[in-house]
Amino acid sequence: MIEVTIVCAPAAREVFEQTLVLTDGATLRRAVDASHLADQFPDLDSATLTPGVWGRAVDWDRVLQHLDRVELCRPLAVDPKVARRERFQRQGARATGLFARQRAGAKAGY
Repeated sequence: MIEVTIVCAPAAREVFEQTLVLTDGATLRRAVDASHLADQFPDLDSATLTPGVWGRAVDWDRVLQHLDRVELCRPLAVDPKVARRERFQRQGARATGLFARQRAGAKAGY
């Protein structure tokens, strides 16, 4: 028997965490099915989730080990690079926001 933890954030500021005891050779898909995640969150589409073990993306058919932490990640709503670019544009000129206080003689942007 192995013990694994299933973690998922089905919505913003909402966390689902469950510890399961499974037989040896259990796959990630079998662990998610045993957690009844789909019954508790019917709006959550498992096809859009990216599975991972300890923060590393893995395949749904991966065989789990004792004390693995299975993480199911939702797709990003906004690309982080685009969000940063938009925040920077809203700050205005380089003399405001992040770059308002510079050391004397420092290069622009540092």
